[in-house]
Amino acid sequence: MKISALRLFNVKRFAGRGVAIEGIGDGVNVLCAANEFGKSTSFEALHTLFFQPYSGKSGAVRNLRPYSGGNPLVEADISHGDDRLRITKQYYGGGYARVTDLATGRLVAQADEAENFISALIKGGPAGPAGLLWVRQGVTGIDKRSNAEEDGEKQVRASLLESVQGEVEAITGGRRMAEIIQAVAGELDKVVTKRGPKAGGRYAAAIEARDRLAADEKRLAADVAALRDALDERTSTQKRLAELDGADERQERQRAAAEAQAAFEAAQAQGEKLKAAEAELKLARERRDGAEGALDAFRTTSQNAKALAARLIEGERRRDEAVGRRREAGELIARVQAAADQADMQEQEARTLLARLDAALRAREAAERLAESNRRLNEAEARRQALEETEAQLALVKIPPGAIEELQALEVELSGLRAVAEAARPSVAVAYAKDAQGEVTMDGAPLADGRERSYDGQAQLVVPGIGVISLRSNKKPSGDTRLEQVEERQRRLLGSMGVETLAEARERQVRAQEIDAEIRELRGSLSSLAPAGLARLREDAAAQALAGADVSGPEGDPAELRAALTQAERHRSETRHALREAEPARGRAEDAVVAAEISLATMRTEQAHVEAQLGPEDQRGAREQALSTELAERLSQFSEADARVAELRASGVDLASAEAALKRARSVQSGAEQQIVALREIVAGLNAEIRARSDEAVEESWRETAEALSAAELRVAAFEREVAVLQRLSLALDDARSEARELYLKPVMAELRPLLGLLFDDVSVTFDERTLLPQTISRNGQEEDVERLSGGMREQLSVLTRLAFARLLARDGRPAPVILDDALVYSDDDRIEKMFDALHRQSREQQIIVFSCRQRAFQKLGGNALAMVDWQP
Repeated sequence: MKISALRLFNVKRFAGRGVAIEGIGDGVNVLCAANEFGKSTSFEALHTLFFQPYSGKSGAVRNLRPYSGGNPLVEADISHGDDRLRITKQYYGGGYARVTDLATGRLVAQADEAENFISALIKGGPAGPAGLLWVRQGVTGIDKRSNAEEDGEKQVRASLLESVQGEVEAITGGRRMAEIIQAVAGELDKVVTKRGPKAGGRYAAAIEARDRLAADEKRLAADVAALRDALDERTSTQKRLAELDGADERQERQRAAAEAQAAFEAAQAQGEKLKAAEAELKLARERRDGAEGALDAFRTTSQNAKALAARLIEGERRRDEAVGRRREAGELIARVQAAADQADMQEQEARTLLARLDAALRAREAAERLAESNRRLNEAEARRQALEETEAQLALVKIPPGAIEELQALEVELSGLRAVAEAARPSVAVAYAKDAQGEVTMDGAPLADGRERSYDGQAQLVVPGIGVISLRSNKKPSGDTRLEQVEERQRRLLGSMGVETLAEARERQVRAQEIDAEIRELRGSLSSLAPAGLARLREDAAAQALAGADVSGPEGDPAELRAALTQAERHRSETRHALREAEPARGRAEDAVVAAEISLATMRTEQAHVEAQLGPEDQRGAREQALSTELAERLSQFSEADARVAELRASGVDLASAEAALKRARSVQSGAEQQIVALREIVAGLNAEIRARSDEAVEESWRETAEALSAAELRVAAFEREVAVLQRLSLALDDARSEARELYLKPVMAELRPLLGLLFDDVSVTFDERTLLPQTISRNGQEEDVERLSGGMREQLSVLTRLAFARLLARDGRPAPVILDDALVYSDDDRIEKMFDALHRQSREQQIIVFSCRQRAFQKLGGNALAMVDWQP
């Protein structure tokens, strides 16, 4: 699998906008940019696309969402074998997943099937083979991690090594070794489990007895210490009680509390007056704001009413113009069709004459034939190029066959259903006498002479000079939902075509028909210019250039006939083009009539709403004057209330300070009294505690319990030595079996050894057989743990190990790209250049994608330079 493009929209810092990384190729691909440019964002988006389901809400998915919210969209183009695919996912609202074949545009999978397709593609998720090859910023992959992550990656590494190396041979020991290991495990199982001492066993009982005695000893020791502390505390408490309960101290506390109470009451009375004034100010402000809002709303609505009247006149004019254009379009189509038929006849006659002349021109001299052949060849080449460009345009606007007919059928069905619904409604029409005075109005709108108007439920007719006529329809509402169902089908069909109205669909169809006609015309012209193909026409031109024979010319002027044919073709093309332009014009004119009627109805509804808000026109001036007068009164009231509040605030006393002073005086007095009571209670409790502990002889019980605890600890230590011996024996047996596993790690060492040679002299790596990751390195005869290495060497070793596993994946028929996000942060200049050599060495059969902010250092990496560009889904 290889990645060729990455696109993301509304992801993290790219809120409301999209970016794309295009042109990702084979070998080493490098995106170098400053910090906060979006490199790690691109890395995380790509990782989430492959390893997080579109319906998930995990931490990785939440991290993609920008602070402003929205739905993150991530898209990647990949190649897998001979297939070129596009994987698209959107998270949160309207989430989806799609896999599309780029060659044919076919939807390969979507939703859960798309997730299954991606899982099969990467084989195992983030702990699978592809997940081993991602190096995140600041994470080497050989540091300590959670058990779940470690075990998952260990299983993948082990299965990969086994698939490359084959079955691991039986290690060492035989049956005798197995029996010894089993016996040791049995003895350990009697006293301990993996979690600790075995419940119900001798070891657990000894520990339980020791813990019980330790708890008793600790409790008795605490009792002895408590007795001694109680004696000391009683002495100090009695001294403090004598200080607080003196007569002078009591009188001073009472005097301070009385003075603070008087000051607080004076400040509180002033505060109540200020609160009342502030409440009046708030009410005056609200009334002023309400008056301003009412006046502004009235004036705005009045201005809207004037503009709406002008718009109504303009809407009626546009409707009349649309009706006229519809009539003119029909007449124009008839005229243009007749002209097109005449142009076809003229073009055929000119072509026939030219064909006869071509038969006579066979005897023309070779130079003239050569010139004609070259002209036709150049013209045919131009027509071929135009044909290819026009076919590309057709692919962009083509509408599926039958879609317009289906949409038109739905329009017809909708019209019928609406007509049936309209016909079922009761209606009324008025035929006025010639000398009729005034007009009859229906629900406030005048009835035109002879025009029917329908209504629902009931309506009122106002007849001038007669009265009001009430019309009622007692028809029950119909339960027929066919109209809603057809409208829903129409919305779905429009959505599948990517348009909003039938007019847009017709425009796209007309455009497609125009392009298709141009294609047919170009193909006809190309066929007439080169009937046997362009290759044959080139061969004929070359043969005529070599022949160069002189032959007497034919009679007649071919230029005139060709000019006549060209003129006829041009005239035919112009008439056909005019016909194609006229046909959609009629449809647009019909749509314009419908749109004008809808616009008029909307404006009339809006006018009725505005008139209801403004009231009768003859009372609007008085109403506006009343609102202005009310506003002036509210402004005056607000100014007076504001002045009163300012005056009270200027002369007010700080209530918070007075309250704080009173609270402090009261707390001092109350605290002293509570402390006196508490000290007396403490003295009484200490006396009782001292008497009780003296009677229990706690010191003698403490010494006896300490002796019994020492004996119990000796028993537990004996069990601990036994368990340690058995565990050491088990470990030694396991070490003996592990010595035969060196063959297991030979494949990865074979791939890693030449890479290490590029960076280090005389360095070897030892792998941990449990995790299958580098554990120690040996250089200059000294062995070092990986955890103790510098950050730069750990990250270099991490990248080299992943490159080795990537080569094993490729050898196993599962190639996957290596993706590095600032994975070489701590490397010096010399080492980083050697790492660049290692990357290029492995990129011969491997795709490597590198993200880095170290622009100057990574200029020496080379490879395919990537860039971020704006992108709109």
